[in-house]
Amino acid sequence: MSSRLHIVIVGCGRLGARLANRLSRQGNYVIVIDSSAQAFSALSADFSGFRIEGDASGLRVLREAKLDQADLVVVMSRDDNVNLMVAQVARLVFEVANVLVRVIDPDRQELAAHYHRLGIRTLCPTQIAAEQFLLAIDEMAVGEQGRHA
Repeated sequence: MSSRLHIVIVGCGRLGARLANRLSRQGNYVIVIDSSAQAFSALSADFSGFRIEGDASGLRVLREAKLDQADLVVVMSRDDNVNLMVAQVARLVFEVANVLVRVIDPDRQELAAHYHRLGIRTLCPTQIAAEQFLLAIDEMAVGEQGRHA
């Protein structure tokens, strides 16, 4: 990313913290929202962004994070329902152009086309990991066949 972006990340678990640290190091203006102050301990010492403790499903917290100025919102709390709701609010109420949401339940990922039409991109780590494992298994099976030929 060449220019400084205003990025809001909802959820400061392992993935959210890792993403926030990296985007901050790249020089972006990063705001992280989490309902637990303890979650922010996962951020690195050189994280130069802002932390907001609060419920991201509340408009007050989203306004405090200046969603109306955000270039990108990434939603990755532990709750798919909260994630999808916050993503829709970011896109439809605050008119954020780029919204990315983690959907843990692969059955919910089936709605990806609906969210895509709204301008929301969904990623399902469960589905992504399953596909990667299947690729690795296929590669291992090919290797095993070569050894037994």
